[in-house]
Amino acid sequence: MGGPEGPRTVALGGGHGLSASLGALRLLTERLTAVVTVADDGGSSGRLRDELDVLPPGDLRMALAALCDDSEWGRTWSDLLQHRFASGGDLDGHAMGNLLIVSLWDRLGNTVAGLDWVGRLLGARGRVLPMASVPLVVEADVVDRGVSTTVVGQSSVAVSGGRIDQLRLDPVDPPACPEAVRAVMDADWVVLGPGSWYSSVLVHLLVPGLAAALHATPARRCVTLNLSAEPGETRGLTAPAHLAALRRHAPELRIDAVLADPSTVDDAEELRAAAEALGARLVVASVARGDGTPRHDPLRLAAAYRDVFEGPPAPGRDESHR
Repeated sequence: MGGPEGPRTVALGGGHGLSASLGALRLLTERLTAVVTVADDGGSSGRLRDELDVLPPGDLRMALAALCDDSEWGRTWSDLLQHRFASGGDLDGHAMGNLLIVSLWDRLGNTVAGLDWVGRLLGARGRVLPMASVPLVVEADVVDRGVSTTVVGQSSVAVSGGRIDQLRLDPVDPPACPEAVRAVMDADWVVLGPGSWYSSVLVHLLVPGLAAALHATPARRCVTLNLSAEPGETRGLTAPAHLAALRRHAPELRIDAVLADPSTVDDAEELRAAAEALGARLVVASVARGDGTPRHDPLRLAAAYRDVFEGPPAPGRDESHR
């Protein structure tokens, strides 16, 4: 598997969760692709999406910043991408990186080419791709105190606070980014999570072309669990319940490994059973920072990924075709 440049690895997600996995994976491989959600409808991304009818650039920007070269050049550009304007005018709240990305899209007329150009400017150690070729709207059926309602929009779903029963996308059959599909099919490993479980991770399973590739790829698949439940969409959701939600939205998707920090494991046997229901082996490793905050430590997470990647296949996994 892999080669001198490391295993071909695709990481799926969005926001801070994807940035965490990319910050670790870039230490293990030079053949890294981020496939990023394009459903954001809030803040600077939402404004640019509405005004210019483009993909929301924010999560793509964060992934590019996470892959910046670890040099003065890379760190400077990473900081610039994340810089936000503060003013009393129209620029207030806009991220510089969002404006740069959208400007390249406007000039080149090609979303993927624009992202590749930004990556070249940054010296990015990997490639960033959108999961779909059109902007998406997330809808969720949310049950709160016994009452079911439909919540529309990623920013609203993220803070919904109830129990999410089902996710949908609008449009329901969006075109997957062809380059993202190709990356998944060519991968040695596909990593899902951490991140906002419903609005950033599971949404990838709702893009038909991408979901088909995730099911068909010969790559092994690793799920990285969050360090804590989020105040909104996963409030009170246990680690096994995260895996149950994944299985509910993609019942035929086989997972090879589930990576969890000890702090998230209340009942090891219950979590192991939930992992095995997906076909996976459970790997418990300390991946959190030592300051008590629910943030991943890049070096610890990288070490855990190395153990997962070099470990044995999940029970019943046939590797003879690789």
